[in-house]
Amino acid sequence: MFKVSSKVLYEFKRTLGELSEKKGRGTELVSVYIPNDKQISDVSKHMREEYGQSANIKSKQTRKNVQSAIEVIIQRIRLFPKAPENGLVLFVGMIPKGGPGTEKMETYVFEPPEAIQTYTYHCNSEFYLEPLQYMMDTKEVYGIAVLDRKEATIATLKGKRTDILKHLTSGVPGKHKAGGQSQRRFDRLIDLAAHEFKKRIGDHMNEAFLDIEDLKGIIIGGPGHTKEEFIKGDYLNYKLQDLVISSIDTSYTGEFGIKEIIDKSSDLLEEMDVIKEKQLVKKFLGELVHDNGLAAYGEKEIKKYLEMGAVDTLLISEGLEHDGQYLKCVNCGTKLQVTIKTKDDEKLICDKCGEPTTISQAKKLVDHYIDLSEEYDTKVEIISTETEEGNQLLKAFGGFAAILRYKP
Repeated sequence: MFKVSSKVLYEFKRTLGELSEKKGRGTELVSVYIPNDKQISDVSKHMREEYGQSANIKSKQTRKNVQSAIEVIIQRIRLFPKAPENGLVLFVGMIPKGGPGTEKMETYVFEPPEAIQTYTYHCNSEFYLEPLQYMMDTKEVYGIAVLDRKEATIATLKGKRTDILKHLTSGVPGKHKAGGQSQRRFDRLIDLAAHEFKKRIGDHMNEAFLDIEDLKGIIIGGPGHTKEEFIKGDYLNYKLQDLVISSIDTSYTGEFGIKEIIDKSSDLLEEMDVIKEKQLVKKFLGELVHDNGLAAYGEKEIKKYLEMGAVDTLLISEGLEHDGQYLKCVNCGTKLQVTIKTKDDEKLICDKCGEPTTISQAKKLVDHYIDLSEEYDTKVEIISTETEEGNQLLKAFGGFAAILRYKP
């Protein structure tokens, strides 16, 4: 999978979210995907053909809007002698802002984070986003199973997301007090029941994992020796058997056992986002508990350390939705930057003269701190809210945390 920075992925994901909310009054929103090897001149020719074909649209307003969008596309692609390395995506159309007559032409042109494979022209009441949404999907998937003689749980780990697919119970008898021949007979029955249970686990794992195209590996864990017996036995399809990368000793089975496997497999899964995020937040928390630890949190403190060049890595929660705004006093011209969390924050009074302030510039708070970090050569990591650590960053630390280079 093509690796891009968390900042690029965050901005790309946010753009997709905005585009998915755009709706046209008719089938008048135009989407164009241009691969790197597609000649721009060929695209221009095709757009002119589509312009001619759109004359057959019955609705006068829809026809006008589609033709206007195609004209914008033709103008924009003229600026590109060749499509960028990953290709070019254009979304153009009239977006209603309220009642009739409030439509406004909106244009989005950008290079996606992964290469476009197929040239596409699409006209509908919504922008065609499926190829871009596929790029957002984590391609690497791991299969996980935790088992003992009593129960087994099968799951997948894809990026930060864990999906429990199946939970099985065995019915294998426990210890018994029989002796002599009865003991041997009971032991054989127990071994046979355990064998049948392991076979059933293998059947379910085959069913769950064989159709996953991007399965990178399988990790099997559990307390005791059952997991080793399962791995050595002929229970998995040979294709899956070759993908078993590790067995992990756990204290638990069930969902807690799955989580334990993920935590103990960080060395195997270090490239996966879920492990990376856990490690970053844990590193911050580890520094925070020391008296002179290299950690900071709180918007004002982090801003101060950023401007001093003391921040090595800035952790920003993906769930942060506040706006940052630059205000200017209408009377004396004093400028200040504030974070807008409530409507009252938009009505600040100037500290110097007591007159109201006006908004001179508005910017998403995440964007503001990403831009500020770039000025001071600070790494930025966008932390999702899909893990316990990510939720802790958002709820306990306001969505901001910093790992410092040094303690000023």
